[in-house]
Amino acid sequence: MEHVKKREEISKEFTWALEDLYQDQAAWSEDLEKIRKLAQELYSCKGTLVEGAENLKKALNFYSELNQRFEKAYVYANQLLHQDMANGESQKCSGQVQVLMNQVNEVSAFLEPEILKIPDEKLTEYLADEPFSEYRRFLEEILRTKEHSLSEEKEELLARVSELGRAPSNIYGMFNNADITFQPVKDENGNEQPLTQERYVHYLENKNREIRKEAFTNLYSGYKGFANTIAAVFDANVRQAAFFAKERKYSSSLEAALDGGNIPISVYTNLIRTVEEHQQPMQRYLELRKRLLGVEQLHMYDVYVPMIEKTEKKYSFEEAKHMVLNALSVLGSEYTGLLEKGFHERWIDIYENEGKRSGAYSWGAYGTHPYVLLNYQGNLNHVFTLAHEMGHALHSWYSDHAQNYLNAGYRIFVAEVASTCNEALLIHDLMEKTEDKKEKAYLINYFLEQFRTTLYRQTMFAHFEQEMHQKVEQGETLTADVLCDAYYALNQKYYGEAMVSDDLIRYEWARIPHFYTPFYVYQYATGFSAAIAISSKILAKEEGIVEKYKAFLSGGCSMDPIDLLKLCGVDMEKKEPVEEALKVFEQYLTELEKLV
Repeated sequence: MEHVKKREEISKEFTWALEDLYQDQAAWSEDLEKIRKLAQELYSCKGTLVEGAENLKKALNFYSELNQRFEKAYVYANQLLHQDMANGESQKCSGQVQVLMNQVNEVSAFLEPEILKIPDEKLTEYLADEPFSEYRRFLEEILRTKEHSLSEEKEELLARVSELGRAPSNIYGMFNNADITFQPVKDENGNEQPLTQERYVHYLENKNREIRKEAFTNLYSGYKGFANTIAAVFDANVRQAAFFAKERKYSSSLEAALDGGNIPISVYTNLIRTVEEHQQPMQRYLELRKRLLGVEQLHMYDVYVPMIEKTEKKYSFEEAKHMVLNALSVLGSEYTGLLEKGFHERWIDIYENEGKRSGAYSWGAYGTHPYVLLNYQGNLNHVFTLAHEMGHALHSWYSDHAQNYLNAGYRIFVAEVASTCNEALLIHDLMEKTEDKKEKAYLINYFLEQFRTTLYRQTMFAHFEQEMHQKVEQGETLTADVLCDAYYALNQKYYGEAMVSDDLIRYEWARIPHFYTPFYVYQYATGFSAAIAISSKILAKEEGIVEKYKAFLSGGCSMDPIDLLKLCGVDMEKKEPVEEALKVFEQYLTELEKLV
């Protein structure tokens, strides 16, 4: 059986430099004390904000510094945990900042209600003053959501209850990352190999159909065994979202989730409707896949294996870095210089180890560089993951360097644009460089898979979420049967008759961590559509597009996400960007049909 290394067996050069946040845990603990003191100083401003501009400015200064410091401590503790989820000391640190988060939220709870007590004409006067320029956007956003703000007592209560609200997500995270195990998979030689979250897709890409089927069966059988428990956690999470939405006077959890970024609900419903209207290209794609794989029936475990015969090519991390740098050179030397800085200065935690959080992400704290967690396995998929996560990282870098702390954190709605734009540029570069028809066909297949998994699949997830939240809002309970049946029906709808919806796929909802951040996943699909639009402009060398794109990357949350995308000439309130992306899907599909 292949050995998964322990954390201490991984060379330092392949790990992220957490010491750039804090020299050690002692320094982190010291900072927690400073955060507690700052929290008290902020709380001492309570009841004084209506007295004049100076008091408001003082409170906002404390608020900004408190949150900036807390974010750094929170990121450090959780990244420490993510590198080994089973480490008791790290679990303790993460627990500490979790408790501290509630304290920070509690002492900050008075701020918004008090700001809203300041007469509108006074607040408008302050907003025009230069001393308030760095807080202008922050204050305007508070005014925008005025009708959803509550009394001081209620705000304090909700801040305290928020810890309970996070419980379903925390329980699921521990279960999915640290507790659930799966039966091993037999390789070509009959040797048992471990089945982990990370290795699952790797097995599904295997040419041996029996290996794919066994991995699929073992993974979903693992979830099936806990279906009732996970359903209870899922139901609790949907209920906490409904509770907070109702308390804040929103008509639904969907409205509450979208209001944070001032996203019209039409963007969400447009996406689902547009993808539903364009099922035909997906049917064509699945029929082609069935033909190329030479199977009579296409099963759920047949959708990840490359349709085009190709050697199991592996890319060292060095090779992956060069591939990404070359492809992104169209964004200019400043951008690639920052990429190299990240590679050389240990922004990235590269390889899998025992207990490490699954998947990949980019994170970090204002005032230090971004961080990227990977579980790099050397396949083409993971080269794209590197490009993707560094897209997030550089988005953070540009925003952090252009904006003050309160204006730097970009909304999730635009977060996936920078990452996916990088992927689109990488695929184009690799396709341009190959003369080999087979290689080109393989890359087109890879890109078509991005459309399937991001535009179609994430929209299906978004559709499922909307249905489940509506059920709870209408008084229903989400049992395992309800979740499984609804998921299975949507799977059949989105994959159609070209595909066998295997019975075990009804448990797929149970393995999607993003469902614990309600109405998150639709943004992968909208972000993908916007990214395809922007990358097409970059590749067409549209005049000024690179500078416009960098302005978008530097925007943070200083503008609404919808308006930031308009800087690049992309309007997500219309159906066009999604339709254009689906047209690109059809174009590549036609090209692949010709090639094979």
